Amino acid sequence: MDLLELIRKPWPWYVAGPLIGLTVPALLLVGNKSFGISSSLRHICAACVPAGLPFFKYNWRDGIWNLVFVTGILIGGFLTVQFLDNPNDMEIAPQTVADLKALGVNSFSGLMPSDIFSVANLFNLKGFIFFVVGGFLVGFGTRMAGGCTSGHSIMGISNLQGPSVVATCCFMAGGFAMTHLFLPYIMQLF
Repeated sequence: MDLLELIRKPWPWYVAGPLIGLTVPALLLVGNKSFGISSSLRHICAACVPAGLPFFKYNWRDGIWNLVFVTGILIGGFLTVQFLDNPNDMEIAPQTVADLKALGVNSFSGLMPSDIFSVANLFNLKGFIFFVVGGFLVGFGTRMAGGCTSGHSIMGISNLQGPSVVATCCFMAGGFAMTHLFLPYIMQLF
């Protein structure tokens, strides 16, 4: 198997997980930095919004490494889609496929089901709930929790921070509630 073929295939959890986990000690050893993605939005707003809001009055240049990191994620994602796209369909557990089909999701090609994530859904109630309300709740929850899932679940728990354990448990409970309590009703909307 050549390197290009290895990169194109999904990596098993026992390889990808430790590689993600190794970012924690690497960031701590390199510059005593903490891993997280949501703080980059605050840095961008502090750099670009001259409103003088107290929340954005700080030296955002100290977090420039975070902006470079997020830019690298965006560039890496673009390059992956353009040059390293996996030609095979996503492998999804048969029970998950059956559960999604029961909810009306029938398109399993690509990275996201087009039954949910399509341009046509931008202008209906289901799309409004998924994109606008969901985006607001994620943004509000991230701010209220003091960080996102990557910051709390990867960095915070590995540093034995109690609030990160609580935040991660809340993220998981919210995901379970959305999947099992709210999603079936949202998927019935037109």
